[in-house]
Amino acid sequence: MTNIAILTGRIARDPDTRETKGGTSVTGITVVTDRPARDKDGKTYKDENGYTAKDSEFHRVTCFNGLAKTVGQYCSKGQLVSVQGRIHYTQWEDQDGVTRYGSEILADKVDFLSRANGGDNQDAPPID
Repeated sequence: MTNIAILTGRIARDPDTRETKGGTSVTGITVVTDRPARDKDGKTYKDENGYTAKDSEFHRVTCFNGLAKTVGQYCSKGQLVSVQGRIHYTQWEDQDGVTRYGSEILADKVDFLSRANGGDNQDAPPID
């Protein structure tokens, strides 16, 4: 059995990098993917500009350690990336006692498919 997620999309906002009390680097990014929108009959349709309408999904991606440092340093909003990792589900109770659920991709690999906006990541190392 395997839990592998592969996403290709654009970064929605600049990365958020922090360090845990134990010294682990953690960087969070949000990757936006698109797919053709479908009507109630399951058919794709055109938007008002004549292009195929799209539905967007936002995926939370978390990177750790060296990968976190590299993504935090070389990625920025709008950059096209490919992420490979695993889906991780969480459950918690909020302060009102309501059970909440969430999911994220824990990244094993991030490939830069375009340069960072306004920056030059030409010297960025390959990321694994």
